[in-house]
Amino acid sequence: MSEVGPDIEIWEFAIAREIEAVHFYRILAKRTKSPEMRKTFKDLAEEELEHKAKLELEVIKTGKTIVEQKPSDFEIDYDKENVGPELDMAYKDMLLLGIEKEEASFRTYVTLIGTVHDHESREVLLAIAEEEVKHKLRFELEYDMLLKES
Repeated sequence: MSEVGPDIEIWEFAIAREIEAVHFYRILAKRTKSPEMRKTFKDLAEEELEHKAKLELEVIKTGKTIVEQKPSDFEIDYDKENVGPELDMAYKDMLLLGIEKEEASFRTYVTLIGTVHDHESREVLLAIAEEEVKHKLRFELEYDMLLKES
């Protein structure tokens, strides 16, 4: 079995970020009135789960066991009284927050690329960073369309 080192911490940090993103997008999906954006938010949550799986594979490659989370571990009661006022916002603000979060995720992955020790790991992080930029672009396009409609 491989030695547990700093790369494990990087993967675990990134996995935690992806789990947060899943929760975030599921909450936004519940909150939006736009059927198109509801689907987009749900799709983004699924893509973040895929990112989580890619990152977990990197942990497994080190020889460490992943504690499998049950689907219920990802379930949140999305009613307003249980989520908090920070996500009780206008659609425009949801989009702006999504842009900010995806930009931050992209920057985080780019930063992490320089901290891992092997080429394959860098490629995994680069691929996820690219996907986060695509998520940001989705929000920007929707925001631009919203502005044009106003």
